[in-house]
Amino acid sequence: MKKVNKAAAALAALVMLAGCAPAGETEKSAVPATEQQVQTEAVTQVQTPTEPVDLSKGLTDAMYSRAVLNEGNRARLAAVMKKAEAGTAITVGTIGGSITQGSAASNQQLCYAGLFNKYWTEKFPDTQVNFVNAGIGGTNSYLGVHRVDEQLLSAKPDVVVVEFSVNDADRLMNKYSYDSLVRKIMSAENEPAVILLFTTQENGTSLQETHMEIGRAYDLPCLSYREVVYPEVAAGTLDWKDISPDNIHPNDAGHSLIGQLLSRYLDSVYDERNSIEGSTAFTAEAYTADYYKNAKMLSSKDIEPVEISGFEAGTNKVYPELFPDNFVTEGEGCLKFETDCSCLGFFYLKTVDGKGGKYDVYVDGARKGVLDADFSGGWGNYGETQQILIGKESGHHEIEIKLSEGSTNTAMTILGVMVS
Repeated sequence: MKKVNKAAAALAALVMLAGCAPAGETEKSAVPATEQQVQTEAVTQVQTPTEPVDLSKGLTDAMYSRAVLNEGNRARLAAVMKKAEAGTAITVGTIGGSITQGSAASNQQLCYAGLFNKYWTEKFPDTQVNFVNAGIGGTNSYLGVHRVDEQLLSAKPDVVVVEFSVNDADRLMNKYSYDSLVRKIMSAENEPAVILLFTTQENGTSLQETHMEIGRAYDLPCLSYREVVYPEVAAGTLDWKDISPDNIHPNDAGHSLIGQLLSRYLDSVYDERNSIEGSTAFTAEAYTADYYKNAKMLSSKDIEPVEISGFEAGTNKVYPELFPDNFVTEGEGCLKFETDCSCLGFFYLKTVDGKGGKYDVYVDGARKGVLDADFSGGWGNYGETQQILIGKESGHHEIEIKLSEGSTNTAMTILGVMVS
């Protein structure tokens, strides 16, 4: 395992900024009480950069050295390259939040995901390279683990980049969800290679250290855009506005640095592909409890209500193609259904129009949480995730969603029910 020091400045308190879903409250996380200890992000020292960054010259050796936090087991990557070299079609994929989706890039080809795809098409010009970008703005690995089967693994990707270190904000809950997400991908029958990519906010905020725990546990390649840029920004040798139009999303120059980081690492694997040995099997025990091992998303088509009033089947305007089958109400709604699960959560729409209502969630008659669809004055409509139950033993449950007492607003769109 290759280790490298991090920037000298301490990580700021985790907050969610424009383009990323807000952080959850204690009730929202629904984490077992015995496991609610707070972790501290580790920070060590690096040599302070002194020379101004010339973006026209690209990624420097110092940036690359800082950014490769773990070279990892490269057997699966070497296998994918040999497969492509033999002329067999491959599929490359990415999953993450708005950075993976390509927000702030001038076009999809110039975002890091597009550049990652470009690497494979140019390295293997005689091979068919299929591409799946499963990035969705404002979403975290908790939603990711529930949608990955349908929106990414169904395409049988041979190699996947995972990026959630800006959108993940709950150190404990998202450690669980990120672990299960990575395990789901690694456990896929076609044995895809996995690269973990860590991004950052302007002030250095990132769940990199928590995600690194997962990377170390499974000896995966861990590459950090945070370590490329944040030491330079902190030292004053790089102006953040040159790589981002806001406090999170890379512009073309920022995405180019990520693309160069990925390409340089992949070239190091390619150069040694024929001498890389090791098993491609994934047999590691779960780093956490793997709560979301069987995670999936239920839509309105998958749920047969025991009782329903106000709500009706409909399609939202924010994710009409990705999540088309919803339960929607403009007036006071009530929805009851039954399901078997050990963990339960909801993916619902928060809106800025001032019409979003508050709805209580009851499990077997006990109130377990509230869904608040109001985002008045916010940056835009988006899908919020909220965990209601987390546990290891599956059981049969009756779920009821009804308007909270005193809520004057009534609109609610349930995009999906997350169970495992």
